[in-house]
Order: sequence, then structure tokens, then C-alpha cells
Amino acid sequence: MKRVTHPGMVLAIIMASYLMIVIDISIVLTGLPRIQSSLGFTPASLSWVQNAYTLAFGGFLLLGARAGDILGRRRMFITGLAIFTLASLAIGAATSPAWMLTFRAVQGFGAAVLAPSTLALISVYFPEGHERTRALSWYAAAAGMGATVGLVLGGLLADLISWRAGFFINLPIGLLLILGSLRYIEETPRHAGQFDLAGAISSTLGMSALVFGIVEAAEVGWHSPWSHSAMAVGVLLLTFFLWEQSGASQPVLPLRLFADRSRNAAYAARLLFLAGMVGFWFFTAQYLQRVLGFSPMLAGLAFVPVTIPQLFSSFSVPRLMRRFGPRSVLFTGLALCVLGLIWQGLAAPQLSYLAGLLLPMILIGLGQGWVLAPLTMAGVAGVEARDAGAASGLVNVAHQFGGSLGLAVLVVVFASGGQISHDAADLAQRTGRTLEVSALLVFLSLLISARFLFARAPQVHTK
Repeated sequence: MKRVTHPGMVLAIIMASYLMIVIDISIVLTGLPRIQSSLGFTPASLSWVQNAYTLAFGGFLLLGARAGDILGRRRMFITGLAIFTLASLAIGAATSPAWMLTFRAVQGFGAAVLAPSTLALISVYFPEGHERTRALSWYAAAAGMGATVGLVLGGLLADLISWRAGFFINLPIGLLLILGSLRYIEETPRHAGQFDLAGAISSTLGMSALVFGIVEAAEVGWHSPWSHSAMAVGVLLLTFFLWEQSGASQPVLPLRLFADRSRNAAYAARLLFLAGMVGFWFFTAQYLQRVLGFSPMLAGLAFVPVTIPQLFSSFSVPRLMRRFGPRSVLFTGLALCVLGLIWQGLAAPQLSYLAGLLLPMILIGLGQGWVLAPLTMAGVAGVEARDAGAASGLVNVAHQFGGSLGLAVLVVVFASGGQISHDAADLAQRTGRTLEVSALLVFLSLLISARFLFARAPQVHTK
């Protein structure tokens, strides 16, 4: 464990860098209608503005985590920041869907290099106990608040300047974080090893093919041979990935991480939670603009009832967990999210912000702030030092893949029931139905958490 000479600065740099990653996932949402009309995306292919980023992010996370162990986490932290920042500039200058999607994937790769180092550096610099609980709570707050901050900021920039400005602002932020990292963060010890490129590539291609097949079905129907073929290839590649990991001398994903039932439940619960919540962010942002007629700026400001409660609940996590325990905090948060999604889904056809969105948003904001910190703790608890990077990467994989897979499935739900029209009533009905499925996914996360999480201390395996 390193002695932290400037703990506040180290934590601030880690939080700011992760906040920038998460903001970039959501900052495009309030600008999607402008991006679609500017670059010529189809309604279903528009989801790839998110998926190109999150799939590259999720697919290369394990390789990024391994790179931090071998090459040094500060070095990978700075490298990831540089790739992410330069890709942001390229996205801001995009002139076609292919250009945007290419550099969204590059940006996702930069995030995959950066993100595992953020969580691993917390494990290195903050000892287990109250200090680490506090640091992880702030880290989870950044993960949760980033989504809402991105929506508000994206809407303001898209309306007042351009959707492109949301990517250009990463240049000064990225440069400041790189300089701060050089000044305050020390390099971590390096471990001998090699990179498992076969594992990283097969997992990334497998997840991408699986999600592509589902999105293709949403656009052209389940009869599409491209859809069937892509999903089959995805399943085969992911099967190969698991087989390859079992025999790899230096696996990108040590399978011993799955030896503990509680950690497995934490990964599954996180994946399902993000799979459900991505529907709230993606479809609510479009509902506000396409159904209620809000401008991008007003749509962004409309998410403030999520942001403020989430800010309160995120920062209350350490105190509440000391008093009530992580189990109670997690269950309360998940239950509030389920209730908020059901409420919003049923009220969507009313075509009213006050009657259908305001109160559900408050519940969802409170709930999300109480969910991510306990799930993060459960995902890295009891892990040996040699697996800290891989475990951190796996937590982020569940986060990003859950969002990608969930969005692909929910796009299918939204598109089902005939040709999508531009009629507000039809779009509202589709949005309501999709949010009800989102609620079901979050409810499944609650069931898994209730059965397996925080019932006992996780086991530490040495082999």
C-alpha cells in the first residue's frame, strides 16, 4: 500500500478522469437528434453512436487492466487519457457516420486503457476499510453523476453551440489531468508477464458481433440472415474466449475470479442494472425531444431532478453503510429504481413532463446513487493483489457490456410492433413499453443481489 502524500489530489484526479469517461457516454444522448440529422444515421443505427464506444470500452477493458499490471498503472492512465482526448477531437470533426463510429471506437479503446487504472489506483493508494469505502463511494458517485451531468451538459452545448462542442471540451480537461497525473501520482510496481491478445480480440469481436446481430434485427427484422449469422458468430467467439482463457499462461481474464459466488453475483447484478438503466437515459432523452418537443438544452435541464437527488444519495453512502450496512443501502436503491422505471413507463402515454417524468426521475436519482458503490465494493472484495487490475477491469466490463447489451435488446423492444412513425402518441407508447422492460431487468438485478450479495464475506482463492 502506497503512502498518499496528496490523497485529496490523487482522488480528485482519479474521479475527474473517470467522470470524463462516463460523461462522454451520456453527453451524446441529448444531441442524438442533431447528430442523426447532421450525419444521416437511421433510427436503429443511431444506437451505434453509443455501442461503438461502449463495446470497444468493454471489450478492451481486460487487456487495459493487464497492461496496467505489466507496464505500470500511471503510464497506462496517462496513455489512456491521451488516446481518449485525441479521439474526442476527431469525433468533434466528424463528417459521416463511418467517421464518427470509427473514432467513437478509438475513444472507447482509450477509455478501456484508462478506466482499470482508475479503480486499481484506488486499491493501491487507499487502505481497505473506511478510507477505501469513502474513496469507492466518491468513485461510484462519479460513475453515477457522470450520466446526468453529461445529459445536461450535452443538451446545453448542442443547443447553444453545437453537439460537437461536447467532444472538443475534452482537450483542455485531458491536458490538465495528464499534467496532474505527472505531478501527483507515482508509478506502481510492474509485474512480469505477457499480453493475451487472442483473448482480448476474441472477447471484443464476440461481444460486438452479438450486439450487432440484435441491433440488425431491430432495424430489418428477426428474419435477417445477417442478424442470425452475427449472433451465432458472437456466441462462438465468446465460447472460444472462455476456452482460450482456461489454457492461457497469462490470461486477460483469470477464471479464478469467478470462483467466488458473491463476486459472480456482483458482476451479474451490475450487468443487469446497467442493461435496464441504459433504457432510461437513452429513451428518455429522445422522448423529451421527439415526443414533448423539448430543445436539446431543455431536455438536458429536464434531467436535473435526477442529478440533485443522486448527488445527495451518492455522498450519503459511506454514512448509511456504516449505520445500516451495504445490503440495505443496495436493496433500497434498486427498489427505488424499479419503482421509478415502472411509474415512468406507465405514465409515458400521458405526454406530460410533470405528470409522467418529474417524480419518477427523483426516485431513480435517489436509487442510482445508492446502488453503484455497494456493487463496486462487492465486485472487488476479497481479491488478491495480483488480480486487482483484472478484477477492476471485470467490474467495468460488466458495467459497459451491460449497457451495450441492454441497449441492443431495448432497441428491439422499442422497434417491435410495426413500422416506427413520427407520431408522438406512438413514440410515447413505445417508450413506455421499453421502460417497463428496463424495470424488469433492474428487478432481476435486485433478485440476484437479495440472494447472493453481502450474506457472507467473499472468499479469497490463492490458486
